[in-house]
This record gives sequence, structure tokens and C-alpha cells, in this order.
Amino acid sequence: MSKEVKIQNSSLAVTISSIGAEITSVKKGEKELIWQADPTVWKGHAPLLFPICGGLKDDKFIYDGKEYIIAKHGFARNSEFEVETASKDNATFLLKSNDETKKCYPFDFELRVIYSLKENELTVTYDIKNTTDGDMYFSIGSHEAYSCPGGINEWSVIFDKEEDLIATPVDGPLLTYDENVLAKNTRILPLKDGYFEIDALVFLNLKSRKLTLKNDKTGDEIKLDFDGFPYLLIWTKPNAKYICLEPWCGIPDFVDSDFDITKKNGIIHQKKGEGTNRTHKILF
Repeated sequence: MSKEVKIQNSSLAVTISSIGAEITSVKKGEKELIWQADPTVWKGHAPLLFPICGGLKDDKFIYDGKEYIIAKHGFARNSEFEVETASKDNATFLLKSNDETKKCYPFDFELRVIYSLKENELTVTYDIKNTTDGDMYFSIGSHEAYSCPGGINEWSVIFDKEEDLIATPVDGPLLTYDENVLAKNTRILPLKDGYFEIDALVFLNLKSRKLTLKNDKTGDEIKLDFDGFPYLLIWTKPNAKYICLEPWCGIPDFVDSDFDITKKNGIIHQKKGEGTNRTHKILF
């Protein structure tokens, strides 16, 4: 049965659902900063992507000679997490492998999602431990959708370093080897609905690990620090009033994938008993 946990301080009030350990609301005063999941547009708020990010070729991978079928973005976003701890400004959610997860993902794990508030900054930490008697392979990523009143054409993404903004086009759920050059030698990407007529902007080689989402009319800003996440995706549906800024540790399959998860591009490999910790920070 799903639960809602609220953490708050004098600057922010954040609501998180135990289903998917998903942020469902961030309020600064009376202002809502997270997309409110209009089901006629897109029913997500900020889904957690685990144990894969994006899609697999034919929705499958092979490990130790056996095929497994797993849906795009994995199962964590639809799973019931245990509320392990909750205080005024901090909450930890826990998901462990179980009989259902083992049907599509043969590894044992403990996944903790830790939210903490300090002033107007929300820190989101993913802590993944391999409890398998052997190796484990996974990806993890975030998918927060930020509310964009007036539409995304009023907003820009400003990177902390000068970039050649080269996106990798997709073919269905898979990555191609083509390049879409959006701009060169710039820090600013003005958002356009047309960018998302096919799918997301996939950036595999950014130098920046910080960015600012800025409303060009009002000056409103949200800042994102995603050090430790090698990939960034930007996504919305055309003409929708939200933008997803998605730091990922992992990427979709390329079109020529051979299904072997141990050779998958961007996959994280953990030995028995090892842990991985990734943190991103959102300044509202």
C-alpha cells in the first residue's frame, strides 16, 4: 500500500511516494515546481530508473546464457519501497530484490534512495549494494520533470562549461550511431518543442556536470549538480509544460546490441558485496 512522506524546512516542502520512491511535489511557498502528472499528457513526476536506463533491444538481455525480459527503464519506478527512515528534512526508501524482481533481473540487491533538504537544496542519493553471491550489472538514473509554466519555449538550459551540443539520435527506444549537432562552442541551449518530436535529446559526451534551467522571461531558475553521472538526457512531450532533466549512469542499447549485459555500453559492474553511491543535487 503506497505511502506519502513529506520532508520540509523553511524553504521547501517535498512529497515522496513509496511507489518508486518518486518525488511527487516540490513546493516553494505556494509555488509547485514539479510536473503534476496530468494523465492526459504524461503521468510521471520523477520516476527512478533501475536496473536499466532507457530501453533494451527487444526488451531483453542475456546473462549467464539465459534471456531476461525487462521493460524500458526497469521495475523500480513501479515498485513499493519500504520507508526505512523518515525525519523532518530527511527520508530513506529501501527496495530489495524479491521473487518478482528475480523473474526479470537475476541479481540480488539493496537499493536505497535518500532524500535530504538543506535550505533550498534537495539532495538525492542512490545507494546500491550487490547482495548477490557473484557479480551484478545495472544502470541507474533520474527523471525529474520540472514544471514549465508557459511552455518550454520560454526556458533555456545553461551549462557550466562551453559545449559542443551533439545529441545522439534514437531509433525507437535504441541509440543510433548518428549525430545531431545542435550548436557548437556554447553554454546555452534554448529549449524548443521541435527537439522532442521524435524523443529525447541524448548527450553522451558533455563536459559539464552542472546546469541551470532558466526562464528567459521571468528569470526563475533551477540548478542541477550531477557529478558522477556520465550521461544527460533532456525530454518532454511536444507542447507539454514540463521538461525532464535526466542524469543517467547508463544508456539505452544501441541498435546493434548483442544483448550481453556484461558488455552493455555504460553498464555498472559490481563484485560481490560491493556498493555504488551516486548523488545529484537540485537547487530550487
